Amino acid sequence: MRVFSGIQPTAQIHIGNYLGALRQFLKFQEKEECFFSIVDLHAITIPYEPKNLKKNVLETLIAFLAVGIDPKKSTIFLQSQVKEHTELAWLLGTITPVGDLFRMTQYKEKSKQFKGRVGAGILNYPILMAADILLYKAEIVPVGEDQLQHLELAREIARRFNKKFGPTFPLPKAYLPSSGAKIMSLTNPLQKMSKSLPDGCLFIFDSPKEIKRKILRAVTDSETKIIFDPEKKPGISNLLTIFSEISGKSIKEIEENFKNSNYENFKKTLANLLIEYFKPFREKREKLLKKPSFLFKVLEKGRKRAKEIASLTIQEVKEKMGFFKNNE
Repeated sequence: MRVFSGIQPTAQIHIGNYLGALRQFLKFQEKEECFFSIVDLHAITIPYEPKNLKKNVLETLIAFLAVGIDPKKSTIFLQSQVKEHTELAWLLGTITPVGDLFRMTQYKEKSKQFKGRVGAGILNYPILMAADILLYKAEIVPVGEDQLQHLELAREIARRFNKKFGPTFPLPKAYLPSSGAKIMSLTNPLQKMSKSLPDGCLFIFDSPKEIKRKILRAVTDSETKIIFDPEKKPGISNLLTIFSEISGKSIKEIEENFKNSNYENFKKTLANLLIEYFKPFREKREKLLKKPSFLFKVLEKGRKRAKEIASLTIQEVKEKMGFFKNNE
């Protein structure tokens, strides 16, 4: 089956992104046809610094490669380098009710967050996301819970197109990891981990010193019992989730191992576990930073492969919508 997913090049990749998305990519690339995009067109729908965009794109690409996404097994490409994404977004926009867009939770949240500073791009974001997915006729889309509403709209747009112009797009299905999909902030365990709050965010390329600092300062509670109880003990429960996901041990097993311990010892053990786990990623990143030509080759190879599929889809869509063929 064909898999598509995209990550915005907004900043460093944090552990929530890794557990919820990138680690899933590794599983899919071993058995499915995968298209993984750095969606830079999405990144400009909110206020951003142009001088940082290229840097963030390369950092995201490095993260893909450092965690093990293999350009020999997966198509890794930059969204803006395949013009069919925006072309299909325009075509799909003509059959998407405006009311559906105004109902999107992300549009409401971003409009409040960046009051007076957001353009039509954030309103049309779900149409571009639908185009990203449908352009490759993807059947599986690994997403976070916050993108499920957008994916459902993509399915509705596909249904509407198929009904109006004839069978064209499969209805993409969401894939959510069974666990680890929602990692909370280290400083506020009631809030999802976010790049916008770096102190509560554990990045996969953080130095050992930073990892230790953030974990030891992570918010817990006044008790010292290491028990998984998200409602009463959200802080320690979040750390237990991270420990479980990284170690591969069940939470019950970890609770048993630390039943006679305290938070300080638990945190120190977790910090050391994370430092060792992400060590190969840090080392790979340092090597890749010295190979810019290799990074551009990866993107060019991915662009060519993505373009092959995308151009065929656009040709089919335009013919069904009544446009002339090229040179007709």
